[in-house]
Amino acid sequence: MRNRTKKEQKMIDELMGLLVLIAAIIGWFTTNTLTGVFVAVGLCIIVIIIFSIWRSIRFNKKMKESGIQEIDKMTGRQFEEYVGTIFKSQGYKVSYTSTTGDYGADLILKKEQQVIVVQAKRYKQTVGVKAVQEIIPAIKMYNATVAWVITNSTYTKQALILAKKNHVRMIERDELIKMSLDMKNRNVKLELKTD
Repeated sequence: MRNRTKKEQKMIDELMGLLVLIAAIIGWFTTNTLTGVFVAVGLCIIVIIIFSIWRSIRFNKKMKESGIQEIDKMTGRQFEEYVGTIFKSQGYKVSYTSTTGDYGADLILKKEQQVIVVQAKRYKQTVGVKAVQEIIPAIKMYNATVAWVITNSTYTKQALILAKKNHVRMIERDELIKMSLDMKNRNVKLELKTD
C-alpha cells in the first residue's frame, strides 16, 4: 500500500473502530444478546478485511499500470526524459539543460506565458532540502515564472517547508503516478482516435 501519514493512518484506524462500535450497537439492539453483538462485529470485521484486500489489489494494479517500478530503476537522465515526456503530453514545450552547469534546473517547460524550471530527482530515499535550494536560483537564471521539483520518492518536512516559503511546487510519488497514468490514458485515447 502507499505510504500513509500518521494522521491519515490514525483517521483510518478511528473510522474502523467506529464501524466496529456501530456494528456492536446494531447487534445488541437487534438481538439483545452478546451473541448478536459478536456476530455483528464479526461480520463488520469480515467486510473491513474484504474491503482492504480489494483496495490492495486495486492499488497493485494501479502501480503496475503506472510503470512506477520501471521509473524507480531509471538513471537520473532517463528520469528527466520521462518527466519531459509527461509534460509534453500535457501540452508543454520541453527543453533540457546540460548535465553540468544547469544552475539547478533539469528541464524548462513553456506553455503560453508561463516558464517553469524543473528539477527531476529520481531517488531511493526521501528528497531533502538541497533539491529546493538548488532550484531557487534557476528561476532568475532562466527568467522563469515558477519552479517545480519532481521525484519518484517523497520529501522531507524541511524540504516541504522551504518549498512553501519560496513558492516551489513539489511533485512527489503519488502525484507522479497519477501523472503517468493520465499520460498513458491520453495516449490510449489518441491511438483509438487514429485507428
